[in-house]
Amino acid sequence: MEHARRVISGRGPSPGSRQGRNRATLVLEDGATFEGWSFAGEGEVAGEVVFTTSMVGYQETLTDPSYRGQILLFTYPLIGNYGVLPGEDESRGIQAAAVLVREYTPYHSNWASERSLAAYLEESGVLGVEGLDTRALTRHLRDKGAMRGVISTLESDPSILKEKANAHPTMLGLDLASTSSELTEPTLLPAFGEERCRIAALDYGVKASIYKELRSRGASVLAMPGSTGAEQILDADPDGLFLSNGPGDPAALEEAVSNLRPLLGEIPTFGICLGHQLLGLALECETYKMPFGHHGANHPVRNLKTGRIEITSQNHGFAVREESLPKGVELTHRNLYDGTVEGISSPERRAWSVQYHPESSPGPRDSGYLFDEFVDRVSRKTPVR
Repeated sequence: MEHARRVISGRGPSPGSRQGRNRATLVLEDGATFEGWSFAGEGEVAGEVVFTTSMVGYQETLTDPSYRGQILLFTYPLIGNYGVLPGEDESRGIQAAAVLVREYTPYHSNWASERSLAAYLEESGVLGVEGLDTRALTRHLRDKGAMRGVISTLESDPSILKEKANAHPTMLGLDLASTSSELTEPTLLPAFGEERCRIAALDYGVKASIYKELRSRGASVLAMPGSTGAEQILDADPDGLFLSNGPGDPAALEEAVSNLRPLLGEIPTFGICLGHQLLGLALECETYKMPFGHHGANHPVRNLKTGRIEITSQNHGFAVREESLPKGVELTHRNLYDGTVEGISSPERRAWSVQYHPESSPGPRDSGYLFDEFVDRVSRKTPVR
């Protein structure tokens, strides 16, 4: 049988739970085909298919703007068991284009749960599919790289779906961050407690928990759209500048990079994820698309200054190319899985960044010290701890 016609079908839900469910077919751009059953929604969705290895935190993951437009595969085999909890969203709604799981738990159990994951997906108009052989799919993406795919409950012909997958825009060169911010104008978010400093934050698709981390350390956050120009940022006279996470290809954000360059050396700057990549580009580094990226909450990173190893939460498909680091830009953190750049610093420009997510949500909290360091560096007042 030709590879393009290969069909991998998981055991799926029990026959009784299939009543009223639609058969769903996933076809990747190389023709690999996987079948399952919808547990939420129906229809047809295209996007880049990526896998995450996080064992918990599916709600935070699905609402992370960095997953915007992607079909998200969970490698952990059982999803939905604790439902959906109030206050755990990282944005105003689900950002992933569709959800793929091995087995969905229809009967959630948690005292704080508001509703089931399936109900949340239905309300958001997001397709959820279970019963796929997620192990085989993950291995395929790991070996071949992240790919475009189409998941459909309306069409089952692999050749038609393969054609649609290949017609979908690739992530390379795709600007998603410009339309990911929920801000239309600058908004001041006061510090929790006494204000120690005021930070201007450029929102390219920020996670809500990042602002909570900054505010809990005494920083008032002036949240600004990612398109805000350098002059407007300087007029706000912030003590520090924060560059947020976000989706898409950083190299497509030429205007954002141009806006950053006049600010370097003028304002202490800290970036996370996409913000790290944009800072790298502003410092004349290069970025590139990774084979399948880093998605999960178990990535070991070495702090090269202290030697300490941190277990980190990550979500990115692009990275800064180490060979392109110019003179004056230091490598500060390295991924211990594949050796990729996880942090850079330019002391002369008073700028530094990390590729991973120190706010976690979900994930371990090994890297929270980075928020301490940033706020301490730019603060007018010492912390009360």
